[in-house]
Amino acid sequence: MIDRETLAVYDARASDYADLIGDAAAPDNQLQNFLDLLPAGADVLDLGCGPGRAAAHMADAGHNVTATDASAEMIALAARHPKVKARQESFDAIEGIAIYDGIWANFCLLHADRSDLPRYIAAIAKSLKPNGVFHIGMKTGTDTERDALGRRYTFVTRKELLDLLANAGLSMIEEWTGRGKGFAGTIDPWIVMQARKGD
Repeated sequence: MIDRETLAVYDARASDYADLIGDAAAPDNQLQNFLDLLPAGADVLDLGCGPGRAAAHMADAGHNVTATDASAEMIALAARHPKVKARQESFDAIEGIAIYDGIWANFCLLHADRSDLPRYIAAIAKSLKPNGVFHIGMKTGTDTERDALGRRYTFVTRKELLDLLANAGLSMIEEWTGRGKGFAGTIDPWIVMQARKGD
C-alpha cells in the first residue's frame, strides 16, 4: 500500500533529491557488482527507481531496463533517458513469472509496510528468471517511523532481511553494511544484499 505522505514528499522534491544523489559518470561498487552478475542484454527492473540514475547506467551497459516508481515526478526524471522504459506504478504492481534477469530495489522497499514486505519480495522472486539476481538496500533497525521530511521508514535487522530472502527462495551472495547521510540529513545504518534465485 502506498504511503501518501511519503509519496507527496518525493513528488514535491524530486529535483532536490536528484541533485542530492547526483549524476555519477560511472556505476558505484554495488551497482557494478550487480551489473557483473547479469547476462549480456539482460531484462532488468529498477524498482522504486527515483530519478533513474541506476536505470540509466544499466541501459548504458546494454541492458533492457524498465524503471518504475510511484512518484509521477520521479518517473518524469527517469524517462529522460531514451533507452529506459519508465512507468508510474507502486510495489503492488509487481507481477509476472520469470520476466527479469535482475531486479534492483535500492532503498525503496524501506518505505513499504513491514506486513507487506513478505509478499512484495515473494512477487519479486516469482518475476525473476531462474538464476536471476535481486539487489535490495534497507536501513537497519527494528522500528517504523517517519523522518523529518515526513517519509515513513520500515527498518529491518540483518536476520529479518535474510529470512525474507530465504522464504522467497533467494540465496544471498553479496552483502555490504555501512552508515550514511540521507535526504533528511540524519546519518543512519544500512544494509545491502544481492541474492540469486535458484534454477
